[in-house]
Amino acid sequence: MSRNQPAPHCPLETALSLIGGKWKGVILYRLIGNTLRFGELRKIMPTVTQRMLTKQLRELEADELILREVYRQVPPKVEYSLTDKSVALQPILLALESWGAEYHKVRNC
Repeated sequence: MSRNQPAPHCPLETALSLIGGKWKGVILYRLIGNTLRFGELRKIMPTVTQRMLTKQLRELEADELILREVYRQVPPKVEYSLTDKSVALQPILLALESWGAEYHKVRNC
């Protein structure tokens, strides 16, 4: 089957639909080895809007790639971390980081 024709149940399409888009991969990358609050994510990702970050976090949570833990306290505290499912993505995300760094070097970005 040609790569240009849609494949039913293509694993690559599945993977990219889960982590694709401008922010999902970045969110997952930032959560490697970290548990972060919403404000901390906003701080290290200053170009993402609050609305988009909320949307992407909800989608990642619905797909069971991140864990949203709510603490009953005042003021409310919510933390995000990777799930067991997304831990398997760590080497892939780190490889993409290395590839991106090399690309920047070659392109003088």
